[in-house]
Amino acid sequence: STSPSPRPNMPVRYFIMKSSNLQNIAISQQKGIWSTTPSNEQKLNRAFWESSMVYLIFSVQGSGHFQGFAKMSSEAGCEKSQDWGSAAFGGVFKVEWIRKESIPFQFAQHLLNPWNDNKKVQ
Repeated sequence: STSPSPRPNMPVRYFIMKSSNLQNIAISQQKGIWSTTPSNEQKLNRAFWESSMVYLIFSVQGSGHFQGFAKMSSEAGCEKSQDWGSAAFGGVFKVEWIRKESIPFQFAQHLLNPWNDNKKVQ
């Protein structure tokens, strides 16, 4: 993305977003939105306001792949979406998809998460 960050001196944050199915990823890619659980929503909203950029890396549970990544472009609001069909989700927020392709976890096996006992990122 070429748009400048409104908070250029703040850190960049990355989150792995696990989806229960591929349909949710497809909806997100088509509509440029995402929704998550209220506890995740609080973490993401905080990161959105305290970071220069928030990147979301998407993976369907059990797929062994990443399905792409997007930039969070708004905080989660109160408006809910019926697209996901679950009352467990919080508000919708906008995402700008940067890459929409399936990448096997093995291509990222060199990436370790220091905040999760240096486990592989997947």
